[in-house]
Amino acid sequence: MLITSASASASHPRPRRQRGGWLKLCGEIYSGFLPRIRRLAREFYRRDPEALARELLGKLLVRRLGDRVVGGMIVETEAYLGADDPASRAYKGRLTKISRVMFEEGGTVLVYMVHGRWLLNIVAGPPGIPGAVLIRAVEPLIGIDVMAANRGTSDVTRLCSGPGRLCEAMRIDGGLTGERVYDPSSPIAVFDFRSVGDELVGRSGRIGVKRDLERPLRFYLRWSPFVSRHPSRLSSP
Repeated sequence: MLITSASASASHPRPRRQRGGWLKLCGEIYSGFLPRIRRLAREFYRRDPEALARELLGKLLVRRLGDRVVGGMIVETEAYLGADDPASRAYKGRLTKISRVMFEEGGTVLVYMVHGRWLLNIVAGPPGIPGAVLIRAVEPLIGIDVMAANRGTSDVTRLCSGPGRLCEAMRIDGGLTGERVYDPSSPIAVFDFRSVGDELVGRSGRIGVKRDLERPLRFYLRWSPFVSRHPSRLSSP
């Protein structure tokens, strides 16, 4: 069954303030259709960026904002491969304030600004080997009212359909850089949620990348109306 943001919002009331952890809070939100959810372990992120970008599809990205939680299912990602990728911040092994984070342990959060908008990345692989996955879009499922207020729009399909939009909706900024999404104390986390078969996954070149590799490093859910762009709307690189 496809869980839409509209049904999630209608079926689950605003969560009360909780003293428990993420599992208690999110478990209460999803008690109507999800028996249990599990935070993805550190080992999940110890894979190359291309593999991680694919495997993050269908996972639940959540952000704690005080006594509220916002988030949704990841529906679009892009892989950035490191020293041999001209579109990567770590191209040719260069070290900057941003690229240094890409050399950290997989599961580390990296948020930086491009054209005035924050972009959320999750580091991939073991420490010392640069790589990251850009989270491009999510299907809103939790705290839709909060995200709508943050974005100033009631159009659910456009709340988080793009990396800048999802960061604005979920109040993700550079202050989260260095957090570990697998750490129980982190204000941002990724949970196992939905298994996505290969037949549901589309691939394309990365969006807005002038010097792209000849590999389709963008991954998205074909059926989702929440992705930032479908192939018919993609411009030539």
